[in-house]
Amino acid sequence: MARPRFATTAPLLALAVLAAVASVAVATAPAGKDPGGFVVTGRVYCDPCRAGFETNVSKSIPGATVSVECRHYGAGRESLKAEATTDEKGWYKVEIDQDHQEEICEVVLDKSSDPACSETEKTRDRSRVPLTSNNGLKQNGIRYANPIAFFRKEPLADCGSILQKYDLKDAPETP
Repeated sequence: MARPRFATTAPLLALAVLAAVASVAVATAPAGKDPGGFVVTGRVYCDPCRAGFETNVSKSIPGATVSVECRHYGAGRESLKAEATTDEKGWYKVEIDQDHQEEICEVVLDKSSDPACSETEKTRDRSRVPLTSNNGLKQNGIRYANPIAFFRKEPLADCGSILQKYDLKDAPETP
């Protein structure tokens, strides 16, 4: 007695469908679980006019030190502190090895290598950075902090005219 033809091809068809589904699943799966690591990068500069933003007289500060600090939202206890030193162009890079979704993380100025430009002001001495993969950002683990500045103790004498060029309505003629 002969077997029905579909009885011998059904297992082969099921195997082919299973192989196709498996290959689609492998092709669309992520390359591996994201370990949660990040690289935080940014720049440190001297703000000789104490303007709070870069001007044509701002200069990068090589050899300055910064820290990436993370603290828990509620408790406020520090969970991470990692330091870095700026290169010859004032850029720093800090590698962070884990996700900090439940924390506030900031790059904070520590020490300037330029004694003439080493003042800091509270709240202007830091830049907040999101160190989580669960925030909608697609940056491949790289986080760019805003540039942050040290200030001169006394602004340059010509800062008033420099700031006037930026069309700041309330900038004084002389500091």
